[in-house]
Amino acid sequence: MAKEIRIEVDDETYAELQRLAADGHEEPDQYASRRLTADLARTRFLEGSALFLSTPGMREEFARRFGPQAGPSASVA
Repeated sequence: MAKEIRIEVDDETYAELQRLAADGHEEPDQYASRRLTADLARTRFLEGSALFLSTPGMREEFARRFGPQAGPSASVA
């Protein structure tokens, strides 16, 4: 179930929010909701990645499976 939150921003921030929303043909509240959801998903991903890499032995396993750098040279296990 969707929840509603209310936040206050200054006039400059709201003007920027309106501009960015208009670029995507969205209402400011829809744009803000989508960005907040994406930012939270990114945060969860980064926190999970950090936990994975901090687990003993996982950094080496990650490097073994995916190589030292991302890209076409990465191996698939």
